[in-house]
Amino acid sequence: MSTSPGTAQRSSPQGTERVRGQNLSRILTLLHRQGPLSRAELTRLCGFNRSTVGALVSELAQLGLAYETEPAAARRVGRPSPLVHANENVAAIAVHPDVDAVTVGLVGLGGKVHRRIRYDAGSLPTVADTVSISRSVVEGMSSELAAMTLLAGIGAAVPGLVNSNDGTVLLAPHLNWSDEPLAAELSAGLGLPARAANDANLGSLAESLFGAAVGESDVVYLNGSASGIGGGALVGGVPLRGATGYAGELGHTVVNDAGSLCHCGRRGCLETEVSLGRLLAVLGLEHADQDQLEAAMAGNSSPELVAESHRQLDLLAAALTDFVNIFNPGVIVLGGFLGVLHSFVPGRLEAAVADGAIGGLGAEVRIRRAALGSELLLVGAAELVFAGLLADPSSAGALPAGAPAGVPAGVPAGVPAAAEVLSAGVELPASARGHWTD
Repeated sequence: MSTSPGTAQRSSPQGTERVRGQNLSRILTLLHRQGPLSRAELTRLCGFNRSTVGALVSELAQLGLAYETEPAAARRVGRPSPLVHANENVAAIAVHPDVDAVTVGLVGLGGKVHRRIRYDAGSLPTVADTVSISRSVVEGMSSELAAMTLLAGIGAAVPGLVNSNDGTVLLAPHLNWSDEPLAAELSAGLGLPARAANDANLGSLAESLFGAAVGESDVVYLNGSASGIGGGALVGGVPLRGATGYAGELGHTVVNDAGSLCHCGRRGCLETEVSLGRLLAVLGLEHADQDQLEAAMAGNSSPELVAESHRQLDLLAAALTDFVNIFNPGVIVLGGFLGVLHSFVPGRLEAAVADGAIGGLGAEVRIRRAALGSELLLVGAAELVFAGLLADPSSAGALPAGAPAGVPAGVPAGVPAAAEVLSAGVELPASARGHWTD
């Protein structure tokens, strides 16, 4: 008797293995995105029977990707179901180069940031500088790496156009990078597989998974950093990517026809008129990360800062009004210095957008500050790495252990380990001189 192709495929060893892999992926993805869940909750969410969930959880534990703990005492009869956790010690190295700094982090499953170190550069970091600084930071994280179960790879969040297939930075104008094989260079320098993508897109992804846009299907996200403003849109739950993958250059929306010349060739783009540099100039600071900026602005009521903040917020409101009219989002999420600016004058953006958008749409949209703060882009960069692991948990067996032996040996010439810099003030070469903050 003949068997239909579909039946043969389901009963074949290959088909069974594929289904098992898909089920492992489903369990691990739920744990990664939702946090600890009981076996009973996993059974309900996945539709599997209890024995299947038990077997899958056991396999994930054997792979080092999950573990179980006893739940808090429950006020009901019967033995409570154990809590299953994604192993936060399965980690990725996250790298974020920008015009004023290179930030490197160690991020575990579930978005857990174990360590974050920012190196304030004295000049624009080159790709070579970025790799050297990243290696130095990794060397300085030896104690944290020793506690990791697995190192899944390197993810880089870049302020520019990035070919996400091979991690080549096609153009990062603020960094003066063009056709730079960043992922390949990071992989060669640190001895781990590496991927790279646009920072705003990764920030949007991180906020939709762990932050202010969880559960939202229509979102506009804007991130402001020293290199400008990037953005992205989630439309019906699907990221808007464009025909060639580079949609989301929302920072080049014109908000002032008579404004400053932008590097794109036009005048008055959002990122030239609403900028971290203008705020720092008023504050008398050369550079600051998001936390330092907020500390400097907190309680500061100088007329100059108030005037500049109002000016920037009003121009930002003009752009957001356009985005509401175009995308009709339920939520707008503001990351980086834009979130600090929004918090500095509460309600000003909401009022302007409510008055400006057509059909009352502006009154319905919720404007939120990014919840992940200064860890946002590191969490997003780590998602590049975790994507492959979540899709195929069995691949964990081929990943390097997070012991010191998995750390690239030796520090590149002239570049001290981060631990040495932090403890002894050792300087980098002049081409990449700055200072570390932890």
